[in-house]
Amino acid sequence: MEEIQQDLNVLIKRRFEELNELRRKGIEPYAYSFEVDSDSQRIKETFKEGENQNVKIAGRLIALRRMGKASFAHIQDNKGKIQIYLKQDEIGNAYDAFKLMDIGDIIGVEGFVFKTKTGEISVHVKSLTLLSKSLRPLPVPKETTDEKGNKIIHDQFSDIELRYRQRYVDLIVNPHIKNVFIKRSRIISSIRIFLDSKGYLEVETPVLQPLYGGAAARPFITHHNTLDTNLYLRIADELYLKRLIVGGFDGVYEISKDFRNEGMDRTHNPEFTMLELYVPYKDYEWMMLFVEEMFQKICTDVFGTLEFEYEGNKINFASPWKRISMVEAIKEKIGVDILNAGADDLKSAAREKKLEIKNWDNKPKLIDEIFSEGIQPDLIQPTFVVDYPVELSPLAKRHRSKSGLVERFEAYIGGRELCNAFSELNDPIDQKKRFEDQARMKAEGDEEAHEIDNDFIRALEYGMPPAAGLGIGIDRLVMLLTNQSSIRDVIFFPQMKPEGKTAGDGQSQ
Repeated sequence: MEEIQQDLNVLIKRRFEELNELRRKGIEPYAYSFEVDSDSQRIKETFKEGENQNVKIAGRLIALRRMGKASFAHIQDNKGKIQIYLKQDEIGNAYDAFKLMDIGDIIGVEGFVFKTKTGEISVHVKSLTLLSKSLRPLPVPKETTDEKGNKIIHDQFSDIELRYRQRYVDLIVNPHIKNVFIKRSRIISSIRIFLDSKGYLEVETPVLQPLYGGAAARPFITHHNTLDTNLYLRIADELYLKRLIVGGFDGVYEISKDFRNEGMDRTHNPEFTMLELYVPYKDYEWMMLFVEEMFQKICTDVFGTLEFEYEGNKINFASPWKRISMVEAIKEKIGVDILNAGADDLKSAAREKKLEIKNWDNKPKLIDEIFSEGIQPDLIQPTFVVDYPVELSPLAKRHRSKSGLVERFEAYIGGRELCNAFSELNDPIDQKKRFEDQARMKAEGDEEAHEIDNDFIRALEYGMPPAAGLGIGIDRLVMLLTNQSSIRDVIFFPQMKPEGKTAGDGQSQ
C-alpha cells in the first residue's frame, strides 16, 4: 500500500510540474467556457460518408496514443466516448500543449468528422483548448470481450466503500453507473407527471419540526439558538400533509428527503427519499388500484415494459396484484394467531421456526419481526399485504368489519417493502387514544414509538374528510427497477462513516 502511495505521489508531482509548464507557456489550464455544439452519440448517429460535418465537442481524456507528430486519443462526454486525431503541423503550438496533457484532463476540440481505416468514426482536430487540468491520475478500468461478445469491465476502482465515498471518480471511470441515476431521475419525473395529471398538488412541508411523527423511528435532533428549543429532522411528512387535507386541499403529495436515526444496511440509509400522497374521500381499496396503475405507468414510461429481473427473479407488474392477509399469512406459515396470542406465544413460535428476531420487547415489535423474517422474503411478485393489527398502525382507520385490525396495506415486491398505505384515521378521539397507547410504549422503553401530537389532534377536531394515504420509498423503487441490491447504489452520496474512523453500532456494508 505504501508503494502504491509513493507511485501516486510521483504521478501527482509530475502533473503539478506540467501545470506550471503550461502556465509558463501562457496557457490557462482552467478555462472559463467552451462552446459545444455536439456530443459523441450525436456525431456517431449523424455521420455520413462524403459529407462535411464540422463539430465542437468537449470531454475528458480517457485514452492517449502519441505517435511523434500525430496522436490519437479518446474523450468521454455525457453521452459516451469518441476518438480524436491530432497532427502537429495542423494545430501548431496547441500540439506542444497537448504533450503536457494527461488522461483525466478535460479538453475542447473543434474539427471535422471522418472515419478511420479501421472504420472508427472520429474527429479530426483543427483546434484544441485545455479546459481543466487534472492533478490526480484516474484509476482506469480495462474492458475485454468474452467468447459470446459480451463486454467485461475489469474495474481498478473496485473498493465499494471508496466508490461510494468518491462517487465523482466512480462516475468518471465507470460511466455505466450514470445510467442508474438517469433512470432514477426519470422515475421521479414519471411519478410527478402521473400525479399532476390526476389533479393532485405538489406541496412542501417543514423539514425542521418541533415534534416528529408520522412513522415509528428515532429522529435526528438539533437545537435552534434563537428560540432556545430542540427541533427534529422529519421522519415522515404524513401529519403535515393531512393538516392540508383538513384545510380543504383536494389531494396533495410531496417528494421529499426524510431522516431517521437508525442503522445502515442494504435497504436503509439515514437520509432517504419518500413520496407521500393523501387523497380525500378515498380508502385503501381505492389506493391499491391506484398503486397498480401508477407503478405500471412508471414502468412503461421509463422502461417500456412491465417485466423486470431483480436479483435473479422475473417480476411482472401486470394487474391484478396478489392480496394476502397479514394475520392469515402468519397463521398459515408460522402457526400462530397474532390477534389472540400473547407475547410469550409469539416468542415460542418464533423460536420454533428459528426466526432471527432482534427485538423481543413487546407484542407489536414481535409481530413486525415475525412477518419480516418469516413471510416477507417469499413475496417476490407484486403483493398487497392487507389488514394489520391496530397496535402496528397508530395512524390508520380501524377496519370496518374485522375487529382488532386496521385498513392498511403494504406492497411487497422482490422480497422488499415498497409502499405503505392506509384508510386514514380521522376520528380525533380514537387518534388521541392511539397516541396515548404509543406514549405508554415509549415510557416502557420503545424509542421508536409515536409522540403525542396535540396540534394534529386539534386539526382532526376541526374535521378531516375520509382519506386514503400512501408512502413509497423512492430509493427502494429505483433499486427494484434498476436491479440494484444495495440502497447505496441508487443514492449519489450515501451516508458514510467519516474517513479514518470506524463504523459505530448498527453500521454495516
